Amino acid sequence: MSSNKRPDQRVAVVIPAKDEAERIATTVRACRSIPRVDLVIVVDDGSTDGTQDHARAAGAVTVRHSVSRGKASAMETGASVVGMRDYSDGPARLLLFIDADLGDSAASCAELVPPVVDGVADMSIAVPPKQSGAGGRGRVVRAARRAISLATGWLPVAPLSGQRCLSREAYEKAVPLADGWGVEVGLTIDVLVAGLAVIEVPCDITHRVTGNDRAGTMHRASQYKDVLRAVTRRKLRRHRVPRASFEKAAAEQDHFFTYRAVPQPPKADDDVEAADKPHDADGSQAAASETAER
Repeated sequence: MSSNKRPDQRVAVVIPAKDEAERIATTVRACRSIPRVDLVIVVDDGSTDGTQDHARAAGAVTVRHSVSRGKASAMETGASVVGMRDYSDGPARLLLFIDADLGDSAASCAELVPPVVDGVADMSIAVPPKQSGAGGRGRVVRAARRAISLATGWLPVAPLSGQRCLSREAYEKAVPLADGWGVEVGLTIDVLVAGLAVIEVPCDITHRVTGNDRAGTMHRASQYKDVLRAVTRRKLRRHRVPRASFEKAAAEQDHFFTYRAVPQPPKADDDVEAADKPHDADGSQAAASETAER
């Protein structure tokens, strides 16, 4: 459990986007409806279809990369813009990263905010329902899950989920972010190695799925390469939690409950909240679902 409750906390949404003119306006409007959100940043990563114009018309603050720099760079640009707009006399906004293709379903990411605001976790991660039509055989998901487990003991349901809410402190522990599609795996490992807490939250979101055609196959190959690169770089730096430190947490973990790989000192009774309850939209523990590869 995080020790920091944030009752008056504001939230900024950061949306990395490339050639998402068809969906970006709907996604932005959905994000603006999320409680506590007072700023939506869209980082247009070298689009050629007018994504920036559609995002601005929907009410987002927009920033544009003249050439594509990749998702991680877009996330970093967005977080930097949020930092420049934070009030000097108040807490830094929480960062809510949301993919550009969610459309109306982005509003379901509201479920990611309470765990961080309430001090239950430092980073919350969306677990989408299983989506029909998705291609692939789960190879990238399995590789990502195994890498996170070896480094931290945690076995996430949705290791590649891009929908995440985190404190500025948690974000700073992970910069510079891992390149490309390895950003989510790197972010998870870095936050847990830093001794912070994470939690997965079921969210009713829908992505544009990648099929079994040539484009889908190439996308998954690129994903796999980037995940492998992010993991290898952390292995070479010995960037992991010692097994002796996470053994107890790993043995006791359960889906949709807070996970912290590094043990924390005991807290006073009046600081302990019901943080061990799973976060779900209707208050009940949801069944674990295998996330589809993007």
